[in-house]
Amino acid sequence: MTHDRDRKSLHAINLGLGTNILLAIVKTTFGVLGHSPALLAEGINSTSDVAYYIAASIFVRMANKPADSDHPYGHRQFESIGSLLIGSFVVTTALAVFWDAVDKVWDFVDGVAEFTRSHPFALYVALGTVAVKIFLTWYTRRLGRETQNPVVAALAHDHRNDLFSASAASIGIFLGQRGLPWVDPLAGALVALLILRTGVFILRESSTDLMAIIPSHELAQRISDLLKGIDGVKQLEELQAHRFGPHIVVNLTIGIDGALSVHEGDRIASQVEELLLASVPHVRRIHVHYHPAEEDHAGLTIDEILDQPKRNRSHQPELYD
Repeated sequence: MTHDRDRKSLHAINLGLGTNILLAIVKTTFGVLGHSPALLAEGINSTSDVAYYIAASIFVRMANKPADSDHPYGHRQFESIGSLLIGSFVVTTALAVFWDAVDKVWDFVDGVAEFTRSHPFALYVALGTVAVKIFLTWYTRRLGRETQNPVVAALAHDHRNDLFSASAASIGIFLGQRGLPWVDPLAGALVALLILRTGVFILRESSTDLMAIIPSHELAQRISDLLKGIDGVKQLEELQAHRFGPHIVVNLTIGIDGALSVHEGDRIASQVEELLLASVPHVRRIHVHYHPAEEDHAGLTIDEILDQPKRNRSHQPELYD
């Protein structure tokens, strides 16, 4: 499963990399020869895409390294780091495009901008880019859902940004050829805001993965429901989880009958581990702590269970160097 996931992830990256190299060459060439600033800007955008696709490929390959003594759960966090890098590139690109577009609009308002009608073929190249990016957005998004790889998901968002950008360039070139050159930079400014929104979303999602903001309420509820079917588990008292790439490590505390032997307690804990590993996707390891069930922990809600680690930490003394 992991091998297939890695293969699909690298396929999504290599497909995007190869396509963007071709688009960068074609759009830059015809942008210059066709006197189309919008298409030239698209070519520069594709060139920048090539740079961070290479970076994404490096991070995904690093994430494929097996576990070692320093990283017992593997190197999957590199995927979230790669996604964070892509989000940073997207935000930077959005700010640069917005500033350039506003500057061009101001030049037209000020009457200092020079306008040269672009070659008709420039529009065909821009429309061809739209068609390519529609396919890549759909295909990469599908691979992102299949692999649950944050890098692939971020690249799908980037393809969608390129689709918006190429659509705006197509409109700008079309109307510019008909004597409305100011539409091009205005559309570019609006697209830049959409790109910025996507970049912030990617940064937020990748930061969430790195900070391990789990378990979600849904995951905790599912684990709680599964434990109700195990004889001997009287209550779920604490639940914590940490994400390592696509994998999740779960730490939980259960209450059992205090009159049971250590051997019986270990048997119940083993049942809990086996059930959760078999029933909850992406869970790689379970750590179960058990002790006699306490009356004040009976009937805890999911929110109270998730809040238990915070309460326990609040009763511990602060340590300072």
